[in-house]
Amino acid sequence: MSNPVITHQPGAGGYGTNVQTGDWSTGLCSCCSDLLVCALGCVCPMALSCYTANKYGENCCLGFVPGGLTAMRTHMRLTYGIQGTVCNDALMTFFCGLCEVCRMAREIRIRNGEVSP
Repeated sequence: MSNPVITHQPGAGGYGTNVQTGDWSTGLCSCCSDLLVCALGCVCPMALSCYTANKYGENCCLGFVPGGLTAMRTHMRLTYGIQGTVCNDALMTFFCGLCEVCRMAREIRIRNGEVSP
């Protein structure tokens, strides 16, 4: 019995690449485009963090874990094909945390068809 002959080798960079060409559906400061998310973020940001993680299919405590929002933003960005880097994810959630959680919640609601962009 003979071994199969390999006639094609995988190219460099072909494994594990993820093409990211999209953008977020709303801007960072577009909080008033979804009044429910805006109100929840202003009244109780931790509840919005829980709501966002739950709607995304994660444990609602993810927002309370250090780095949890960064991890969720990175996963969301990769899932939806949105441009960016892990470093940018960390900086955005650290310096613009509340606005970023609002944007992630709006993105989920838009992608689920609950609101229009």
